[in-house]
Amino acid sequence: MKSTLVRQDSDTLADIVVRGMQDKKASDIVVMNLKDLKNSIADYFIICSANSDTQIEAIARSVEEEVEKASGESPWQTEGRTNREWVLLDYVDVVVHVFLRDRRKFYALEELWGDAEISYIENEEGAR
Repeated sequence: MKSTLVRQDSDTLADIVVRGMQDKKASDIVVMNLKDLKNSIADYFIICSANSDTQIEAIARSVEEEVEKASGESPWQTEGRTNREWVLLDYVDVVVHVFLRDRRKFYALEELWGDAEISYIENEEGAR
């Protein structure tokens, strides 16, 4: 049954996703604003790194729980939970990528959208 809560705008949803990542100590969080790019597939790509497959799952679940709590929404689609190297949560306007650190370097998504507005979210310790 679909929730009666109002659908979040993509800016608010992006903030909620980042909070879910931070709750499970995700590192190297990057918010890529794709709104002004022609033919972009979403408003935001939000990418983070994890140190283990266990942490990948914890971060993905935290994001899902935060979004569900705030808006009643579930991801339209999820991918990668079985390979445990990269989980994708697709909220249509906001696409979430949770990578093992070495897989993230291999795919280098930040480089694919080089003309996007990119924000780096600082870890609690103050390092990017």
